[in-house]
Amino acid sequence: MSIQKEVTYTTTNTYHTLNELTEKTKNVWMVFHGMGYLSKYFINYFSELNAEENFIIAPQAPSKYYQGNDFKHVGASWLTRENTQLETQNILKYIDAIYEKELAETTANLIVMGYSQGVSIATRWVASRKVQCDKLILHSGGIPNELQPNDFEYLKTDAEVIYLYGNKDQYITEARETEEKLKGTKLFQDRLKIEVFDGIHEVNRELLLKHSI
Repeated sequence: MSIQKEVTYTTTNTYHTLNELTEKTKNVWMVFHGMGYLSKYFINYFSELNAEENFIIAPQAPSKYYQGNDFKHVGASWLTRENTQLETQNILKYIDAIYEKELAETTANLIVMGYSQGVSIATRWVASRKVQCDKLILHSGGIPNELQPNDFEYLKTDAEVIYLYGNKDQYITEARETEEKLKGTKLFQDRLKIEVFDGIHEVNRELLLKHSI
């Protein structure tokens, strides 16, 4: 009979940044990509933001894999249903290390944004670490079921939570859409804003520009 065991070890992971963090920086973005992305490509969605006022950090999901049978393109995933709780804690510690290295002393606005699968990481990190963000943008992804309203009670009263998705998103059915709206309202109450754009399951650059102001 096989026995599952655990071992603890030190590992290293990469992440990408865009622009520079200076005294002129207005917004710092912590952005979490969706499944199949790499941070070095995902961060390019933020290239149209004012470079002087916006500093972007894109953590990299640790589990990389080849996409397709030609083994040319590499993607990554944050989590699966296998050992989810353990893997979540590993990822959160990784994000903590990035935050400590890059943002521990900044006074700029903090915008936390998750896209698709990245929504689950963004919300878990914010909730578990009690991160005081100015905006939490949930773009085209699901909110983890284990999160409860009291996980977000600490947020300051003027913090904005935006649930953002396309009306033609092939991964958000009518039932799922309703469920996420209800779940979001339960978790965030009056602070939740729902924004629907005309489009499919893709990052909406126009609305990212809007929320950088």
